[in-house]
Amino acid sequence: MLGWFDANLVSILNGLAIGALLFVLAVGLSIVFGMMDVLNLAHGAFFLVGSYLAVTFVAGDSWGGFLTALGVAALVGLLAGGALSGMTEPLARRPILDQALLTLGISLVVAEVLSIVYGNDVRSVPPPPGLDGSVDVAGSAYPAYRLLIIGIGLVLALVVWLVVEKTSVGALVRASVADREMVSAMGIDNRKVKVAVLGLGSMLATVAGVLAAPVYGARPGLDETILLLALVVVVIGGLGSIRGALIGALVIGQVESLGRALLPELASFILFGTLALVLIVRPRGLFAGKVAHS
Repeated sequence: MLGWFDANLVSILNGLAIGALLFVLAVGLSIVFGMMDVLNLAHGAFFLVGSYLAVTFVAGDSWGGFLTALGVAALVGLLAGGALSGMTEPLARRPILDQALLTLGISLVVAEVLSIVYGNDVRSVPPPPGLDGSVDVAGSAYPAYRLLIIGIGLVLALVVWLVVEKTSVGALVRASVADREMVSAMGIDNRKVKVAVLGLGSMLATVAGVLAAPVYGARPGLDETILLLALVVVVIGGLGSIRGALIGALVIGQVESLGRALLPELASFILFGTLALVLIVRPRGLFAGKVAHS
């Protein structure tokens, strides 16, 4: 067993890094869909926007450019979430398919605009200075930047959980999910809560795109791939569950990494087989949270 672990340590660490990135992306999707009842299929496009912002601002080895890309991505994500809230509000009482078609259309438009502006070539982004090398982990060389990604994912999981579960803002969001009419009767505008949650979710997507750029680069089609993985994470973890998003992301990260390393020809079957197995055992996901009611 120890021999197998040593032989696959790099793949296991890659799985943790992929899982951390997927969590940053999927937790926003899970909260928005599970708590606010908005199916945002433009989430992957927002991720791709973040990746191309990294391409724009990170020129050479520069912490300034990388931090600028993160700041601009956060602002763009907040604005995109606010705009998305306004566009989906008229569809709040209509079938979820209407929202899906709207956000899918937004995704296609955003992806096409990015393709026109940046072209169809794969664009690479260097890690920040000091993180472009490797460190020794149990005798194996591993990229320092990917270790940072793992740490960021774990810290963000703790921060999001604390905000949602232990603060007055989180209590307001949970109350809006449980009984919107009662919250509205107390003089609180539910639309503002929805704008804030969508803004936060979209911001996490664009920030995840910047963080992932040194790993995945930026290219057309990446938005579709990453959205599919995020949806799998959300379904496995359970809608509206932060813990579920974290566990689901870590599971899918390992399935992706180890599956492609050990059984590359069966990687896709293993991924969706894991999804099917979880749905058979737990149809609502491993840690399904409370879901908003229209």
